Amino acid sequence: MNWLLLFVPIAIGLEFLSPERYLLIFAASCLAILPLAGWMGRATEQLAERLGEGVGGLLNATFGNAAELIIALAALRAGLYDVVKASIAGSIIGNILLVLGAAMLCGGLRRPEQHFNPAGARSQATMLTLAAIALILPAAFQAAAHTTAAGLGRLSVAIAVVLLIAYLLNLVFALVTHAALFKGSHVAEEREQHSSVARAAAVLAAATAAIAWMSEIMVGAIEPTAHELGLSNVFVGVFVVAIMGNAAEHATAVRAAMNDRMDLSLSIAIGSSVQVALFVAPLLVLVSLFVGPAPMDLAFPAGLVLAVLLAVLITGQVAGDGRSDWLKGAQLLTVYLVLALAYYFLPGSPS
Repeated sequence: MNWLLLFVPIAIGLEFLSPERYLLIFAASCLAILPLAGWMGRATEQLAERLGEGVGGLLNATFGNAAELIIALAALRAGLYDVVKASIAGSIIGNILLVLGAAMLCGGLRRPEQHFNPAGARSQATMLTLAAIALILPAAFQAAAHTTAAGLGRLSVAIAVVLLIAYLLNLVFALVTHAALFKGSHVAEEREQHSSVARAAAVLAAATAAIAWMSEIMVGAIEPTAHELGLSNVFVGVFVVAIMGNAAEHATAVRAAMNDRMDLSLSIAIGSSVQVALFVAPLLVLVSLFVGPAPMDLAFPAGLVLAVLLAVLITGQVAGDGRSDWLKGAQLLTVYLVLALAYYFLPGSPS
Protein backbone atom coordinates (compact mmCIF):
# COMPACT_ATOMS: atom_id res chain seq x y z
CA MET A 1 0.00 0.00 0.00
CA ASN A 2 3.03 2.29 -0.10
CA TRP A 3 1.77 4.02 -3.24
CA LEU A 4 -1.10 5.37 -1.12
CA LEU A 5 1.48 7.62 0.56
CA LEU A 6 0.88 9.90 -2.44
CA PHE A 7 -2.37 10.90 -0.73
CA VAL A 8 -0.47 12.51 2.16
CA PRO A 9 0.64 15.55 0.09
CA ILE A 10 -2.67 15.44 -1.80
CA ALA A 11 -4.65 15.73 1.44
CA ILE A 12 -2.42 18.56 2.67
CA GLY A 13 -2.72 20.39 -0.65
CA LEU A 14 -6.50 20.07 -0.72
CA GLU A 15 -6.76 21.26 2.89
CA PHE A 16 -4.86 24.48 2.14
CA LEU A 17 -5.83 25.12 -1.49
CA SER A 18 -9.44 23.86 -1.69
CA PRO A 19 -10.79 23.74 1.88
CA GLU A 20 -14.39 23.70 0.62
CA ARG A 21 -13.98 20.30 -1.11
CA TYR A 22 -14.79 18.31 2.01
CA LEU A 23 -15.50 14.99 0.31
CA LEU A 24 -12.16 14.95 -1.51
CA ILE A 25 -10.32 16.04 1.62
CA PHE A 26 -12.00 13.31 3.68
CA ALA A 27 -11.27 10.60 1.09
CA ALA A 28 -7.63 11.67 0.61
CA SER A 29 -6.90 11.84 4.35
CA CYS A 30 -8.52 8.41 4.92
CA LEU A 31 -6.44 6.83 2.16
CA ALA A 32 -3.31 8.55 3.52
CA ILE A 33 -3.84 7.00 6.97
CA LEU A 34 -3.86 3.42 5.60
CA PRO A 35 -0.17 3.14 4.53
CA LEU A 36 0.96 5.13 7.59
CA ALA A 37 -0.86 2.64 9.83
CA GLY A 38 0.81 -0.17 7.89
CA TRP A 39 4.25 1.35 8.54
CA MET A 40 3.34 1.64 12.20
CA GLY A 41 2.32 -2.01 12.30
CA ARG A 42 5.51 -3.25 10.62
CA ALA A 43 7.73 -1.20 12.93
CA THR A 44 5.87 -2.60 15.92
CA GLU A 45 6.35 -6.15 14.62
CA GLN A 46 10.08 -5.56 14.41
CA LEU A 47 10.19 -4.36 18.01
CA ALA A 48 8.06 -7.27 19.20
CA GLU A 49 9.83 -9.97 17.16
CA ARG A 50 11.75 -11.51 20.05
CA LEU A 51 9.35 -10.74 22.89
CA GLY A 52 6.77 -13.53 22.46
CA GLU A 53 3.20 -13.56 21.20
CA GLY A 54 1.63 -11.92 24.26
CA VAL A 55 4.01 -8.98 24.50
CA GLY A 56 4.14 -8.69 20.72
CA GLY A 57 0.36 -8.55 20.52
CA LEU A 58 0.24 -5.93 23.28
CA LEU A 59 2.82 -3.75 21.52
CA ASN A 60 1.02 -4.05 18.20
CA ALA A 61 -2.35 -3.28 19.76
CA THR A 62 -0.92 -0.31 21.65
CA PHE A 63 0.75 1.35 18.69
CA GLY A 64 -2.09 0.32 16.40
CA ASN A 65 -4.53 2.03 18.76
CA ALA A 66 -2.34 5.12 18.73
CA ALA A 67 -4.01 6.02 15.43
CA GLU A 68 -7.44 5.47 17.00
CA LEU A 69 -6.51 7.58 20.02
CA ILE A 70 -5.13 10.39 17.86
CA ILE A 71 -8.30 10.47 15.74
CA ALA A 72 -10.49 10.45 18.88
CA LEU A 73 -8.49 13.28 20.49
CA ALA A 74 -8.88 15.37 17.35
CA ALA A 75 -12.65 14.79 17.40
CA LEU A 76 -12.72 15.46 21.15
CA ARG A 77 -11.12 18.87 20.71
CA ALA A 78 -13.68 19.64 18.01
CA GLY A 79 -16.53 18.69 20.36
CA LEU A 80 -17.69 15.81 18.13
CA TYR A 81 -18.61 13.55 21.05
CA ASP A 82 -20.99 11.43 18.97
CA VAL A 83 -18.13 10.67 16.57
CA VAL A 84 -15.78 9.89 19.48
CA LYS A 85 -18.24 7.44 21.06
CA ALA A 86 -19.05 5.90 17.69
CA SER A 87 -15.36 5.44 16.87
CA ILE A 88 -14.74 3.79 20.27
CA ALA A 89 -17.62 1.36 19.77
CA GLY A 90 -16.65 0.88 16.14
CA SER A 91 -13.07 0.06 17.10
CA ILE A 92 -14.22 -2.58 19.59
CA ILE A 93 -16.64 -4.08 17.08
CA GLY A 94 -14.21 -3.83 14.17
CA ASN A 95 -11.36 -5.55 15.98
CA ILE A 96 -13.31 -8.55 17.24
CA LEU A 97 -15.53 -8.99 14.18
CA LEU A 98 -13.74 -7.55 11.12
CA VAL A 99 -10.08 -8.01 12.11
CA LEU A 100 -10.45 -11.36 13.87
CA GLY A 101 -12.95 -12.59 11.27
CA ALA A 102 -10.64 -11.72 8.37
CA ALA A 103 -7.69 -13.31 10.17
CA MET A 104 -9.57 -16.58 10.81
CA LEU A 105 -10.89 -16.63 7.24
CA CYS A 106 -7.50 -16.00 5.59
CA GLY A 107 -5.68 -18.38 7.91
CA GLY A 108 -8.35 -21.05 7.41
CA LEU A 109 -8.05 -20.91 3.64
CA ARG A 110 -4.47 -22.18 3.95
CA ARG A 111 -5.06 -24.82 6.64
CA PRO A 112 -8.07 -26.97 7.57
CA GLU A 113 -7.80 -25.92 11.21
CA GLN A 114 -5.64 -23.65 13.38
CA HIS A 115 -5.14 -23.76 17.14
CA PHE A 116 -4.49 -21.28 19.92
CA ASN A 117 -4.45 -21.28 23.73
CA PRO A 118 -8.13 -21.37 24.80
CA ALA A 119 -7.42 -20.25 28.38
CA GLY A 120 -5.79 -17.01 27.22
CA ALA A 121 -8.58 -16.36 24.70
CA ARG A 122 -11.28 -16.92 27.35
CA SER A 123 -9.48 -14.56 29.72
CA GLN A 124 -9.49 -11.80 27.09
CA ALA A 125 -13.13 -12.54 26.20
CA THR A 126 -14.05 -12.13 29.88
CA MET A 127 -12.37 -8.72 29.93
CA LEU A 128 -14.46 -7.78 26.90
CA THR A 129 -17.61 -8.81 28.77
CA LEU A 130 -16.52 -6.61 31.67
CA ALA A 131 -16.09 -3.72 29.23
CA ALA A 132 -19.57 -4.29 27.78
CA ILE A 133 -21.06 -4.16 31.30
CA ALA A 134 -19.21 -0.90 31.96
CA LEU A 135 -20.72 0.60 28.78
CA ILE A 136 -24.25 -0.63 29.58
CA LEU A 137 -24.49 0.74 33.12
CA PRO A 138 -24.03 4.50 32.45
CA ALA A 139 -26.62 4.38 29.65
CA ALA A 140 -29.04 2.43 31.87
CA PHE A 141 -28.41 4.81 34.77
CA GLN A 142 -29.13 7.79 32.55
CA ALA A 143 -32.38 6.28 31.27
CA ALA A 144 -33.64 4.99 34.64
CA ALA A 145 -32.61 7.74 37.03
CA HIS A 146 -33.02 10.75 34.71
CA THR A 147 -29.78 12.01 36.20
CA THR A 148 -28.31 15.44 35.53
CA ALA A 149 -25.33 15.94 33.25
CA ALA A 150 -23.16 16.68 36.28
CA GLY A 151 -24.21 13.46 38.02
CA LEU A 152 -23.61 11.41 34.87
CA GLY A 153 -20.23 13.08 34.47
CA ARG A 154 -19.16 12.14 38.01
CA LEU A 155 -20.33 8.56 37.45
CA SER A 156 -18.39 8.38 34.17
CA VAL A 157 -15.18 9.65 35.79
CA ALA A 158 -15.52 7.11 38.62
CA ILE A 159 -16.12 4.24 36.18
CA ALA A 160 -13.21 5.44 34.02
CA VAL A 161 -10.85 5.20 37.00
CA VAL A 162 -12.12 1.68 37.83
CA LEU A 163 -11.67 0.56 34.21
CA LEU A 164 -8.11 1.86 34.11
CA ILE A 165 -7.31 -0.11 37.27
CA ALA A 166 -8.91 -3.22 35.73
CA TYR A 167 -6.77 -2.75 32.61
CA LEU A 168 -3.59 -2.51 34.70
CA LEU A 169 -4.57 -5.72 36.53
CA ASN A 170 -5.14 -7.38 33.14
CA LEU A 171 -1.62 -6.37 32.07
CA VAL A 172 -0.14 -7.84 35.26
CA PHE A 173 -2.06 -11.07 34.65
CA ALA A 174 -1.05 -11.35 30.97
CA LEU A 175 2.58 -10.26 31.27
CA VAL A 176 3.65 -11.29 34.78
CA THR A 177 1.65 -13.83 36.77
CA HIS A 178 0.16 -15.88 33.88
CA ALA A 179 2.39 -14.98 30.94
CA ALA A 180 2.55 -18.64 29.82
CA LEU A 181 -1.10 -18.47 28.71
CA PHE A 182 -0.25 -15.80 26.13
CA LYS A 183 3.14 -16.91 24.81
CA GLY A 184 1.81 -19.17 22.08
CA SER A 185 3.54 -22.12 20.51
CA HIS A 186 5.24 -20.28 17.66
CA VAL A 187 8.97 -19.82 18.01
CA ALA A 188 10.32 -17.00 15.90
CA GLU A 189 13.21 -17.95 13.66
CA GLU A 190 16.45 -16.07 14.11
CA ARG A 191 17.19 -13.81 11.19
CA GLU A 192 20.53 -12.55 10.08
CA GLN A 193 19.33 -8.99 9.78
CA HIS A 194 17.11 -7.20 12.27
CA SER A 195 16.12 -3.59 11.98
CA SER A 196 17.58 -1.68 14.87
CA VAL A 197 15.39 -0.58 17.72
CA ALA A 198 16.32 3.02 16.97
CA ARG A 199 15.19 2.71 13.35
CA ALA A 200 11.90 1.05 14.28
CA ALA A 201 11.27 3.69 16.96
CA ALA A 202 11.99 6.44 14.42
CA VAL A 203 9.49 4.93 11.97
CA LEU A 204 6.90 4.72 14.75
CA ALA A 205 7.45 8.34 15.72
CA ALA A 206 7.26 9.58 12.12
CA ALA A 207 4.16 7.50 11.32
CA THR A 208 2.44 8.65 14.52
CA ALA A 209 3.13 12.32 13.75
CA ALA A 210 1.89 11.93 10.17
CA ILE A 211 -1.27 10.11 11.31
CA ALA A 212 -1.91 12.91 13.82
CA TRP A 213 -1.80 15.47 11.00
CA MET A 214 -3.99 13.42 8.66
CA SER A 215 -6.44 12.78 11.51
CA GLU A 216 -6.83 16.50 12.16
CA ILE A 217 -7.61 17.01 8.47
CA MET A 218 -10.03 14.06 8.36
CA VAL A 219 -11.93 15.06 11.50
CA GLY A 220 -12.45 18.56 10.16
CA ALA A 221 -14.16 17.11 7.08
CA ILE A 222 -16.32 14.45 8.83
CA GLU A 223 -19.52 16.42 9.42
CA PRO A 224 -19.77 18.14 6.00
CA THR A 225 -18.86 14.88 4.25
CA ALA A 226 -21.49 12.92 6.17
CA HIS A 227 -24.06 15.60 5.33
CA GLU A 228 -23.04 15.62 1.65
CA LEU A 229 -23.35 11.82 1.38
CA GLY A 230 -26.49 11.65 3.47
CA LEU A 231 -24.80 9.45 6.09
CA SER A 232 -25.25 9.67 9.83
CA ASN A 233 -22.29 10.68 12.02
CA VAL A 234 -22.74 7.38 13.85
CA PHE A 235 -22.23 5.33 10.66
CA VAL A 236 -19.14 7.35 9.75
CA GLY A 237 -17.72 6.96 13.26
CA VAL A 238 -18.48 3.25 13.68
CA PHE A 239 -17.48 1.99 10.25
CA VAL A 240 -15.34 4.58 8.43
CA VAL A 241 -13.27 6.25 11.15
CA ALA A 242 -12.88 3.00 13.12
CA ILE A 243 -11.63 1.09 10.05
CA MET A 244 -9.02 3.78 9.43
CA GLY A 245 -7.87 3.54 13.03
CA ASN A 246 -7.73 -0.28 12.90
CA ALA A 247 -5.73 -0.51 9.68
CA ALA A 248 -2.46 -1.46 11.43
CA GLU A 249 -4.03 -4.20 13.55
CA HIS A 250 -5.98 -5.55 10.57
CA ALA A 251 -2.90 -6.00 8.38
CA THR A 252 -0.74 -7.52 11.14
CA ALA A 253 -3.41 -9.89 12.52
CA VAL A 254 -4.21 -11.27 9.05
CA ARG A 255 -0.53 -11.71 8.23
CA ALA A 256 0.03 -13.52 11.55
CA ALA A 257 -2.92 -15.87 10.92
CA MET A 258 -1.67 -16.71 7.43
CA ASN A 259 1.68 -17.66 9.01
CA ASP A 260 -0.16 -19.96 11.47
CA ARG A 261 0.40 -17.66 14.45
CA MET A 262 -3.16 -17.58 15.76
CA ASP A 263 -2.09 -16.79 19.34
CA LEU A 264 -0.52 -13.57 18.07
CA SER A 265 -3.51 -12.85 15.84
CA LEU A 266 -5.99 -13.22 18.72
CA SER A 267 -3.74 -11.24 21.04
CA ILE A 268 -3.78 -8.37 18.54
CA ALA A 269 -7.50 -8.46 17.64
CA ILE A 270 -9.10 -9.18 21.02
CA GLY A 271 -6.34 -7.43 22.98
CA SER A 272 -6.85 -4.29 20.93
CA SER A 273 -10.59 -4.24 21.73
CA VAL A 274 -9.84 -4.75 25.42
CA GLN A 275 -7.37 -1.87 25.30
CA VAL A 276 -9.84 0.45 23.57
CA ALA A 277 -12.61 -0.38 26.04
CA LEU A 278 -10.58 -0.38 29.26
CA PHE A 279 -7.86 2.16 28.47
CA VAL A 280 -8.63 4.42 25.50
CA ALA A 281 -12.30 5.11 26.37
CA PRO A 282 -11.72 5.94 30.08
CA LEU A 283 -8.61 7.93 29.17
CA LEU A 284 -10.65 10.06 26.76
CA VAL A 285 -13.23 10.68 29.51
CA LEU A 286 -10.50 11.96 31.83
CA VAL A 287 -8.79 13.99 29.09
CA SER A 288 -12.12 15.63 28.21
CA LEU A 289 -12.07 17.27 31.65
CA PHE A 290 -9.25 19.46 30.30
CA VAL A 291 -9.72 19.33 26.50
CA GLY A 292 -12.82 20.15 24.49
CA PRO A 293 -15.86 22.33 25.07
CA ALA A 294 -17.29 20.10 27.84
CA PRO A 295 -16.53 16.81 29.67
CA MET A 296 -17.49 13.61 27.85
CA ASP A 297 -19.49 10.90 29.62
CA LEU A 298 -19.63 7.12 29.14
CA ALA A 299 -23.37 7.04 28.35
CA PHE A 300 -23.19 5.52 24.88
CA PRO A 301 -26.35 5.38 22.72
CA ALA A 302 -28.40 2.23 23.25
CA GLY A 303 -27.81 1.02 19.69
CA LEU A 304 -24.03 1.18 20.08
CA VAL A 305 -24.15 -0.60 23.43
CA LEU A 306 -26.29 -3.38 21.93
CA ALA A 307 -23.93 -3.76 18.96
CA VAL A 308 -20.91 -4.05 21.27
CA LEU A 309 -22.69 -6.58 23.48
CA LEU A 310 -23.68 -8.77 20.52
CA ALA A 311 -20.14 -8.63 19.11
CA VAL A 312 -18.67 -9.61 22.49
CA LEU A 313 -21.11 -12.53 22.86
CA ILE A 314 -20.33 -14.12 19.49
CA THR A 315 -16.59 -13.57 19.94
CA GLY A 316 -16.71 -15.43 23.26
CA GLN A 317 -18.47 -18.33 21.50
CA VAL A 318 -16.00 -18.44 18.60
CA ALA A 319 -12.79 -18.05 20.64
CA GLY A 320 -13.67 -20.33 23.54
CA ASP A 321 -12.58 -23.74 22.19
CA GLY A 322 -9.01 -22.99 21.10
CA ARG A 323 -9.51 -23.72 17.40
CA SER A 324 -10.39 -21.69 14.33
CA ASP A 325 -11.27 -22.31 10.69
CA TRP A 326 -12.47 -20.30 7.70
CA LEU A 327 -16.16 -20.76 8.58
CA LYS A 328 -15.72 -19.11 11.99
CA GLY A 329 -14.07 -16.17 10.24
CA ALA A 330 -16.97 -15.95 7.79
CA GLN A 331 -19.45 -16.00 10.69
CA LEU A 332 -17.74 -13.04 12.39
CA LEU A 333 -17.61 -11.11 9.12
CA THR A 334 -21.31 -11.82 8.54
CA VAL A 335 -22.24 -10.27 11.90
CA TYR A 336 -20.08 -7.23 11.06
CA LEU A 337 -21.77 -6.83 7.67
CA VAL A 338 -25.25 -7.10 9.23
CA LEU A 339 -24.37 -4.39 11.77
CA ALA A 340 -22.97 -2.19 9.00
CA LEU A 341 -26.19 -2.53 7.00
CA ALA A 342 -28.29 -1.72 10.05
CA TYR A 343 -26.37 1.49 10.70
CA TYR A 344 -26.31 2.39 7.01
CA PHE A 345 -30.10 2.49 6.96
CA LEU A 346 -30.37 4.64 10.08
CA PRO A 347 -32.31 7.91 9.66
CA GLY A 348 -30.08 10.36 7.85
CA SER A 349 -28.57 7.65 5.64
CA PRO A 350 -29.38 7.21 1.95
CA SER A 351 -32.02 4.49 2.34
